[in-house]
Amino acid sequence: MRNIIKESPIISIMRNIPLSITTEYIESIAKGGINCFEIALNSQDAVKQIKKVRQISKKGILIGAGTVLSVEDVKKSLDAGAQFLLSPSINTEVLEYCAVNKIKLLPGVMTPTDVSYCIRYGFDVMKLFPASDLPLNYIKSLKGPFDKTDYVAVGGVNTKNYTEFLNHGFLGVGFGSNLVSKELLHTKQWAQITLDIKGLVNSIRKDNIYEDNKN
Repeated sequence: MRNIIKESPIISIMRNIPLSITTEYIESIAKGGINCFEIALNSQDAVKQIKKVRQISKKGILIGAGTVLSVEDVKKSLDAGAQFLLSPSINTEVLEYCAVNKIKLLPGVMTPTDVSYCIRYGFDVMKLFPASDLPLNYIKSLKGPFDKTDYVAVGGVNTKNYTEFLNHGFLGVGFGSNLVSKELLHTKQWAQITLDIKGLVNSIRKDNIYEDNKN
């Protein structure tokens, strides 16, 4: 997971994106420079969506399954073609299953106890959730005792605050519905969505955050 996030520090979280526009949605964002996607399992047609995207996705596009809450979720996600998994919290059965089977997992944590459980099972890159409800310096408090860990900020990340998370030491960020304008999505303005994503990615590259994360 560390290599995935270093190469793709922005994750586009897809929840309740209609199956009928999945291809256009992903392609418009990928053309803008974001190639890492999470499809939330509690979305309608999530499994079908993962299968569809894996069939049509071009080289370099990564598709993960999110909101993984059980070993059953793990199995159906992998069967659908998910390349990595994300969970909103720790579940020892999921942690153990993924560890034993060498499955890429970004487990969700909030407390030092959560972090220690993940480390016990060999996971040292985690999703801090909900990130926006915590002080920005909270990551430094976690990395004090757990100095080998890295974190992805998820929950409340938007186009106005994402650089704050990256500049405070987060390895990456996850954007949900804040990534794409609801109006542009509703009117299917794919070209404009691509331009907006390019602007977002370029602003990060301008601040050398992409490069810093890869070093």
